[in-house]
Parts: sequence; C-alpha cells; structure tokens
Amino acid sequence: MEGGPGRPEAIKAIPVRRPGRWLAAAIVLVVAASLIRSVVTNPRFGWETVGDYLFSAPIIDGVRITIELTVIAMAIGIVLGIVLAVMRLSPNPLVAAAGSFYVWFFRGTPVLVQILFWSFISALYPKIALGIPFGGPAFVNADANSLIQPFTAAILALGLNEAAYMAEIVRAGMLSVDEGQSDAATALGMTRLQTLRRVVLPQAMRVIIPPTGNETISMLKTTALVSVVALAELLYAAQLIYAENYKQIPLLLVVSIWYLALTSVLSIGQHFLEKHYGRGSGHTAPTAWGRLAGDLFSFRRRDQSGAIG
Repeated sequence: MEGGPGRPEAIKAIPVRRPGRWLAAAIVLVVAASLIRSVVTNPRFGWETVGDYLFSAPIIDGVRITIELTVIAMAIGIVLGIVLAVMRLSPNPLVAAAGSFYVWFFRGTPVLVQILFWSFISALYPKIALGIPFGGPAFVNADANSLIQPFTAAILALGLNEAAYMAEIVRAGMLSVDEGQSDAATALGMTRLQTLRRVVLPQAMRVIIPPTGNETISMLKTTALVSVVALAELLYAAQLIYAENYKQIPLLLVVSIWYLALTSVLSIGQHFLEKHYGRGSGHTAPTAWGRLAGDLFSFRRRDQSGAIG
C-alpha cells in the first residue's frame, strides 16, 4: 500500500512466531488436565466424606480457633515488633542490645519448642506474681496452671516468636526511609516519637506490608503446630475425627481446603493493602490470580503485536 504524496509507505507489522510458548502452554494444560482427572476419578480420595465433614461443627470450631490464634498472635507480633525495631535502632546501646538479644533468642529457637515450653511453664514458675521486684510485695498472684491454659500458651508462643521476625521487617522498612526525612522533621521541631509516627512509619509501610502479609499467611499455617498441646484448632479437630472413623485422607483434604480458602482471602487483602500503600510509587504488585488472568487474556494480543514477551 502506497502512501500519499510525500508520505512514506505504511509499515506492515509481521507477528513474531513463538512456537515454544504454545508448546509449553499445551504441555501445562495436558499435565493439569491429567492431574485433575486423577484426583476427581480416584475413589480413594473420598470426596463424599470430604463433603460430609467440610462444614461440620467440629471443623468449623477448629477454623474459628485457627482464625483467633492468627489474629491475636499477629496483633501481638506487629505491636511488639514495632517496639523492638525502635529499640534496635535506639542510640542507647543497652536498649539496642536488649532488642537484639530478644530477636536472637526467639528467632534461634523453634516455635514448636516455644509452644511446648509455655505449656509447661508451671514446672518452672508454679505461681506467677506481679509486684515490686527483688523481694518486694506482690500485687497480683495467680496459679500458673490456671492462668496459662493451652490457648494462652499458644498465643504467647506464636505472638512472642512472631515479634522477633516483625522487628526485622519493621526495622528494614524504617531504614529504607531517607535520613533526610527525619532530619527535616527534627528541624521542624517534631519529637522522635512524632517523627516516627508521622514521617517514618507512613513511608516505611510500602516496604513493610508485603513481608507482613507473607508472615500473616505463614502464621495461619503455623497455628497447626499447637495441636501438640491438644488445642482443637483446625488440624487437631480433623485428627480427633479421623481417630474414630480412620478416614485420614478425606479429613486431611478438608483441612487443606480450609487452609487454601483462608490463605486466598488473606492474599486478596494483602494485594489491596499493597495497592493502597503503593500509591504514587509508579508500580503495584498484582495478585497471582490477577496476573494469571491478565496474561491469559493478553497472550494472543501480544503475539499479534509483535512485542517482545
């Protein structure tokens, strides 16, 4: 096709052929279809049993306890983690050393050991008292066995352990903020606490949110460890059921479905939080499902445009 007077000929775009991409997609589809067919048609999975117990009362109670453990433990971890991060960045060497020791200790011991330790704390301290130290009068006295039940022991272990990891996440986020921001806030007469609350943390959230979302999802699954102290969260509730009917695989599938559903909800929430705090940064991180859908719908369009994938 020739152009008008003085105009160059129109460029004819030739799509780039990518047979390897189509071959890889075909292989993935065949493998996925084979796996789905195997899972659906294999009677040993016991899908009828899965349907019977998926919304049963013991499982729903286990889901509730799992969610409670996750929310409370993460709340403790985030609040205490911020305090520890500030301590680690403190110019006071004693305060910084105390924060570093906490992180070293709780990151260096397995969370399962910490759960068991808190459940047996009465062996070390039969009575728990609050008052003036070094022999002073006690204002509150309580029996350790009565005060620290399995749920409390699980909360203490999960929350205190998570605080060590959150401290490093928050510290990394705070260090990502340019020091000039703090200097400018100080020049305006802000105190250290005001600078932290109004200047540093709001900007650090962009760095803090993604790993915090990952920690929350990890915490949801870590709650399964509290089954060792006979707390009827999701996994232990299923164990109690298949200890009677011996249908281990269907009940474990029920547990897996619930964990997948809960982690999917958390992933969606994480995406919107990242999008909110990422405003103005020029980029946002899409969810895995959103990215997959976008890639599938634009797959043919990119081929036809000749763009480099």
